[in-house]
Amino acid sequence: MIRIITILFAISMAFSCKPKSDYDLVKERELASGKVVEDLFLDIRFGMGRKEFFGTCSEHNKNGILTNGNHALQIQYNASMPSGKSAEMNFYPRFEGDKLFFMPMEFLYPQWFPGNEDFSNEKLIVDVVGLLETWYGDGFFEVNNKDKSVSAMVKIDGNRLIRVYKKNINTVRVEILDLRVKDITEMTKKVEDAS
Repeated sequence: MIRIITILFAISMAFSCKPKSDYDLVKERELASGKVVEDLFLDIRFGMGRKEFFGTCSEHNKNGILTNGNHALQIQYNASMPSGKSAEMNFYPRFEGDKLFFMPMEFLYPQWFPGNEDFSNEKLIVDVVGLLETWYGDGFFEVNNKDKSVSAMVKIDGNRLIRVYKKNINTVRVEILDLRVKDITEMTKKVEDAS
């Protein structure tokens, strides 16, 4: 009887353990490395307080680098993309305990209009990943949700997770998260999570 119970337990454990995805393996490896990466872009970094963030943005605004955007993500940066095209990058961070821990950004080509394949979101996502590689280095890889209806490009360096995906027909969204504070599953409310 004990032998049957042991065999049934072993079989149930074998079926209940699913293999870890590439994403899970990379995330575990990077978090276990102890590497801490706080740099984001334009002198903005994880852990900075609201006052310092606004001061940094104000200085960039005085120098004409950043402007106030008319977007839900209120700060705008005009980025030169690897393709030679220009794109608007809108961003505005989230804070936890007065410390910056999450940076959502949205990119779009100002020249986009329906049917213009030169400015499609397929071209934009390639441009955005290329720009991020110049900022953060190579190492982006594709991940998909369970039914493969949504995909994203992801890079994890220590505690810094970068996720890039097509938000809609003309916008690419980038989310940079400090994994020491929260996991990406805590930041997403929709099933569009591709992690």
